[in-house]
Amino acid sequence: MDVEEQINIEEQDDKLINDAFQKLLNDYLASRHRKKVDLITKAFNFARQAHKGVRRLSGEPYIMHPIAVAQIACSEIGLGSTSICSALLHDVVEDTDYTVEDIQNIFGAKIAQIVDGLTKISGGIFGEQASAQAENFKKLLLTMSDDIRVILIKICDRLHNMRTLDSQPANKQYKIAGETLYIYAPLANRLGLNKIKSELENLSFKFEHPDDFASIEAKLQSTQMSRDELFTEFTNPIEDALKKMGIQYEIKERIKTPYSIWNKMQNKHVTFEEIYDILAVRIIFTPRVREEEVNECFNIYVAISKIYKSHPDRLRDWLSHPKANGYQALHVTLMSKQGRWIEVQIRSDRMDEIAEQGFAAHWKYKDGIEEEYTEDENELNDWLRTIKEILDDPQPDAMDFLDTIKLNLFASEIFVFTPKGEIKTMPAGCTALDFAFSIHTFLGSHCIGAKVNHKLVPLSHKLNSGDQVEILTSKSQHVSAEWINFVSTAKAKAKIQAILRRDNREVQRQGEELLNAFLQKNGFEPSLTIIDQLAELHDYSKRQEFLQAIGEKIVLLGDKDIDRLNGKTEDDGIQGWRKYVPFVGRKKKEETPKQELFIVPEKFNKKKPIYISEENINQYKFPGCCHPIPGDDSLGYINNKNQIEIHKRACPVAAKLKTSYGNRIIDIKWDMHKILYFEASIRISGIDRVGMLNEITQVISSQMNVNIHKVTITCEDGIFDGSIELRVHDRENVQSIVDNLKKIPDLKEISQIM
Repeated sequence: MDVEEQINIEEQDDKLINDAFQKLLNDYLASRHRKKVDLITKAFNFARQAHKGVRRLSGEPYIMHPIAVAQIACSEIGLGSTSICSALLHDVVEDTDYTVEDIQNIFGAKIAQIVDGLTKISGGIFGEQASAQAENFKKLLLTMSDDIRVILIKICDRLHNMRTLDSQPANKQYKIAGETLYIYAPLANRLGLNKIKSELENLSFKFEHPDDFASIEAKLQSTQMSRDELFTEFTNPIEDALKKMGIQYEIKERIKTPYSIWNKMQNKHVTFEEIYDILAVRIIFTPRVREEEVNECFNIYVAISKIYKSHPDRLRDWLSHPKANGYQALHVTLMSKQGRWIEVQIRSDRMDEIAEQGFAAHWKYKDGIEEEYTEDENELNDWLRTIKEILDDPQPDAMDFLDTIKLNLFASEIFVFTPKGEIKTMPAGCTALDFAFSIHTFLGSHCIGAKVNHKLVPLSHKLNSGDQVEILTSKSQHVSAEWINFVSTAKAKAKIQAILRRDNREVQRQGEELLNAFLQKNGFEPSLTIIDQLAELHDYSKRQEFLQAIGEKIVLLGDKDIDRLNGKTEDDGIQGWRKYVPFVGRKKKEETPKQELFIVPEKFNKKKPIYISEENINQYKFPGCCHPIPGDDSLGYINNKNQIEIHKRACPVAAKLKTSYGNRIIDIKWDMHKILYFEASIRISGIDRVGMLNEITQVISSQMNVNIHKVTITCEDGIFDGSIELRVHDRENVQSIVDNLKKIPDLKEISQIM
């Protein structure tokens, strides 16, 4: 590259950077925040100099990323100068020689604290096998409980990374998309950032299941015209009514996202065409008097329910009791003239802004102009206190920790009353025991039952909205292990686990003493490697559980343990394959060659995909959690023994692995040629009649030439429901069978089982 070309590139870069920063400044100046332009410009110049010469994988100058994160914080969440500066500086400490102390000296303690919370850390409390991702997330939450802006900026950072994920290799895409869906989307939802939550989910879906995403996008596009017609016909009478009432309003069309459509297709086992709530209508109005906005919502509801029949069971009042993430609206479902139920969401402009921007939007509607977001929302403070309690009692296992946090991220709530009539917000699906722990740990740990609406119920009784709950206790009651099955809230689960761990430590210590004595008696020096070997032999995945089982005399050590330590084990070739893979055999009757499991070498290139073929499939492990077959969107995971496990990308276990151990994820491609057979299951239901089962088996066995392994059918009141286990070559086989079965009259629902 000659000097002239270099100068030209630098000039283009400078224009790109300056234009992006100018847009950020313009948007900031258009907001109601105090105008601290000098501070923001100073942060920009500092970050620009610190990242000088560095480029992202996409090829653009690195400083474009911090500017984009600051832009999201400013325009899409509505944060002020402190947050914008922190966003501009968020990668400086991590990627350059500058320290947190340097940031503090130049920009002050508050910005330094936020930047520190956003900076990844080394080392950790989970031990050497621990997940750095979980550790970083823990640090983020610790800082968040002091300043919520840390997590808000982190969500902005994640959103921009997801928007530019195309430049990353596939294994990185799965890792980042997986943890986004598992942690960051629920977190955005919990903070009321609905728009960002939806985009994070959609982008994750796009990278994990590109074919499904493209298919749903195409179907949404092809059905757009009919939806527009339905929207226009449905809203015209509503608009006339609102005009007569003299209301200043806006009516918007809300379309379900590809991710939420796909999710419903998976959970309800339905096709795209069978989903009827793709369209919803949103009425956003400006109240004449701010204090009367709730009444105006109900007035609009009364007016539109005179035009259309409303569904009696689908009125959702989030006005009187907003969701924990601040969401307020009135939801009503109306029957359109075309015979379709359509949900209508009624909300004021203030409610709409809070629904889109979350808690950060509250400052706009307070008296006077506030420079920055303040966390004075009771619900948010309650949630942060719960997070802090979980962090105060760290889980020894990274995956458990993330699971416990995740329990607290879902915002479906019910309202429960104490005996004195105080109202408590609880997650939907919670039990009497959850309620006890939410009030006080002592109350929870000594709970023997409850009175719900003055009737005696057990600990496991699920609560409903409007229940009045009185907790009954006894000093002789103690926490037991099965209580974990009775609770659904993070707080209760964390408290029960903490008490059980305290009780179990003594039993584990006794188990360790017994194990050490056994090993020394047989000439072995106790070590963690030996404990892990024996734990695996007895089917325990965790060391602590194995030691506890020894302490409780559930596991008795003997000759087979010594044989294992001396290396006398059955080979892990075909036996391992039989154990892990839903595999039947080859077309030709020939022996499957025994193969050792592939061990990942030290300098293994994780960026390149591995290709699974008939020749090497025995070298990989196929755990029984999701049964991937050729054609499934799948990934590889390098386990603690450096073997490769194959999972579906949508598998719940894979979701945790992507979140906790993303650096061990690899891309896999199927290179199969319809030689091997795999197990697959389909679910069927419909109207029972003579010859139905015969028609189904005829399609599968005669027309498709597929072997049926097992059929389970139940019939009640003329409706049948069941499943069929098949032997197929790949996912394409399954889809062909489903398509052909759909042609049978009275067979109403056919779907693939995960």
